[in-house]
Amino acid sequence: MSSELTRMSAVEAVKRLKAREITPLELIDASAARIAEVEPAVNALPTLCLDRARDHARRIMAGGAACEAEGEAGWLAGLPVSIKDLTDVAGVRTTYGSPIFADHVPARSHPLVERIERKGGIVVAKSNTPEFGAGGSTFNEVFGRTRNPWNTSLTCGGSTGGGAVSLATGEVFLAHGTDHGGSLRRPGTYCSVVGLRPSPGRVTRGTSNNLWSPQSVQGPMARSVPDLALFLDTMAGFCPEDALTFEAPATSFSDAVAHPVVPRRVAWTADLGGICEIDRDVRDVTSTMVRRFEEMGCIVEEVSPDFGPVDDVFMALRSQQFVVDRELQIEQHRDKIKPDIIWNTELGLKQSASRLAWAERERAALFRRMATFFRTYDLLVTPSAPTGAFDVNLRAPETINGRKLDNYMGGSTLNSAITVTGSPAIAVPCGFDPFGRPVGLQLVGKPRGEAALLQAASLYENLVGLNKLLPIDPRPGTVPPA
Repeated sequence: MSSELTRMSAVEAVKRLKAREITPLELIDASAARIAEVEPAVNALPTLCLDRARDHARRIMAGGAACEAEGEAGWLAGLPVSIKDLTDVAGVRTTYGSPIFADHVPARSHPLVERIERKGGIVVAKSNTPEFGAGGSTFNEVFGRTRNPWNTSLTCGGSTGGGAVSLATGEVFLAHGTDHGGSLRRPGTYCSVVGLRPSPGRVTRGTSNNLWSPQSVQGPMARSVPDLALFLDTMAGFCPEDALTFEAPATSFSDAVAHPVVPRRVAWTADLGGICEIDRDVRDVTSTMVRRFEEMGCIVEEVSPDFGPVDDVFMALRSQQFVVDRELQIEQHRDKIKPDIIWNTELGLKQSASRLAWAERERAALFRRMATFFRTYDLLVTPSAPTGAFDVNLRAPETINGRKLDNYMGGSTLNSAITVTGSPAIAVPCGFDPFGRPVGLQLVGKPRGEAALLQAASLYENLVGLNKLLPIDPRPGTVPPA
């Protein structure tokens, strides 16, 4: 019975919860059993809060104030979810992956967690993350490494690695995460689940010190596009604690996905017009699988927007955000912060006001070029990661297509370039490389165009059908050659 419950989609589980065919307590028990079964192999959910979850479940089952959002879009009715360990959950150990906060227990939940819980999501665990979410592989000094269930010798990516693994293995039904340079998209790809970077303002960031920056966002991850649309409905909407947020759409994302519109013209680029390296196996799989859009009647053309000096723009803006977030912490706890964070912060401290002004001008120019591009094309498609999952003991791939990386962000251009545009982007599974590692496509839509983006992703998912392979039991393996 436990296995049957954890294999259900989130949409199906919520449907059965609403019909009272199952209870939130039964789902929590099923989730807890699955966590106990797979955690020794993957280390995705290091902090559990099952007693707190059961208390919440009983309140939902009793009705009243705990069900005030029952008629709203995104009502989860008592569904177990995971929350990334960058994000506060009241009364639950929240470390941000940092030894500085190893024993931190917040008194109040993040505004997004409050929204998720108000809408019937039940937090059963915190998912593992790199220190302060910085890194393309999920490990930290507090909880150690999270492993990829498709091959436990490999990374699950970062920084929402624990969330991706908790979905792929069936520990939870939905996973919360964040994305700056690909943190929802890359782990989604490596674990063959679906990760969405929403438009800035679609989902509250609440307590961020970078409230006026569109770079880092919060968002959903799921095993399928309909499940992800449901969770985006849970998350989306105006928040008085986030200056960039706006109201949720009148038509829910779930309804949009249920009535999909086929995109007319699809643009495809494997390397953003030649500005980034892609491993040959990834290029081969994605170049073939993007053509499946033609089966829907789409016109697929190989063309790319002009991204300009987007790597330099992204690093200037990212480094400034690190100054805002980490400067004071480094002054007080330098010996407890990993070198990558110190490097990125000091890069920001050294850059001039003129350099930042240049980056802002370039970002604005890129946004305008993308607006022009989307007058012709309904969708931009790229690979969602430049390599297959790499050795779990590495912080980043050592090379991409034979080129040695300059720094830990050197392999993130496919994702970080889209971050700079302000467009929403979703990673969807499209196949496997010769070593059995998941490969994905990144679908990019118009700013605030999540509904059309999710429709296209759902149509593609139905063609390919890889979501039907999940959840999986963790599998041991070896590291493929570089």
